[in-house]
Amino acid sequence: MAQQIHLEVVTPAGAVVSEDVDIVNAPGYGGDFGVLANHAPFLSTIKIGMLTYEQNKERHSLMISGGFSEVSNNKITFLVESAEFGGDIDVDRAMKAKERAEKRLAQAAAKDDKFNQVRAEAALNRALARIKASKVA
Repeated sequence: MAQQIHLEVVTPAGAVVSEDVDIVNAPGYGGDFGVLANHAPFLSTIKIGMLTYEQNKERHSLMISGGFSEVSNNKITFLVESAEFGGDIDVDRAMKAKERAEKRLAQAAAKDDKFNQVRAEAALNRALARIKASKVA
């Protein structure tokens, strides 16, 4: 068996994942990154997107929104605002949220309302990440 790294995904509600895995791919603000066993230590901010990991040749996906990650001592920890497994996502609800966010984004742009534009962009990014994660599940 290949070496593994311990993955922990933690939200304010508690731990979502605590497993030994083969590889982790995550959405960092500096770009997506991948981590294997015995990776060099580092810290990264995390943006809204899809976290994937492989465990014994089985791929898993989570939609995560905002936070931080740390790699240290053959362990990667994600402290994120929220995390949802792709298979648990209500795609119809995510599609409706996407449509609402697109409408709010258009309204905010028309009014040059930067505050609501940023909020609408975040809502749109969360909806798109949910849709993407649901397709990988």
